[in-house]
Amino acid sequence: MTEKEVNQYSPLALAFMGDAVYEQLVRERILRTANMPAQKLHELTIEKVCAEFQSAAVRRLIDEERLTEQEQDVFKRGRNAGGITAPKHSTVAEYRAATGLECLFGFLFLCGKQERISELFELIMGF
Repeated sequence: MTEKEVNQYSPLALAFMGDAVYEQLVRERILRTANMPAQKLHELTIEKVCAEFQSAAVRRLIDEERLTEQEQDVFKRGRNAGGITAPKHSTVAEYRAATGLECLFGFLFLCGKQERISELFELIMGF
């Protein structure tokens, strides 16, 4: 899809897609580290896909100036989207930041920018 076409999607629709992209990458990374019981795989995955972790990761990406201006704009669209209700275990700010990160991953995925997704994911996993 073109960036113009992808920008037609709401930020929460992009976050919906980005959540799946990000979680699949996390699951693949964890599964490749060791063959372990499914419960342990699930526990390790939850540590990396929770709003707290994603929020901290995206803050570091921004603080270290790892996002392009366009990527920051997409992140802000997701972060500022209406209709976001945080779960009990995270703050509204953490949940909004995590939604922004998922929005960015959804945007990049639909634009076919797999290499950039991989770059950002490697940075996130390195934190």
